[in-house]
Amino acid sequence: MADNSYLKDLVLLRNDPSTVQRVRDAAALGEVDAFYALGLIYAEGRGVTIDLAQAHYWLSLAVDRGDRDAELLRNVVGSQMTDDEYQAAKRLRAKPSLQLVDSD
Repeated sequence: MADNSYLKDLVLLRNDPSTVQRVRDAAALGEVDAFYALGLIYAEGRGVTIDLAQAHYWLSLAVDRGDRDAELLRNVVGSQMTDDEYQAAKRLRAKPSLQLVDSD
């Protein structure tokens, strides 16, 4: 069973860059909860600079795996995005494999 304690950390810690790396590592292993968590991290700037394109990208990966909560958050993020940010998210999605892109 995956260690999803990073999800609890996100509730408790608003700005902790060390949590970001743990979540990225879990995402690299394909954990759906980590995809959602990275979407939240980038949407709210929790330990990183806010990046709505990255948020949309990670949430889309979670949605593709059936995460309904991610779909709700992705809709909120999408409503806040500029056209350029949306195009950036589409470019990320067009890549052939999971991309761990550091935008900091």
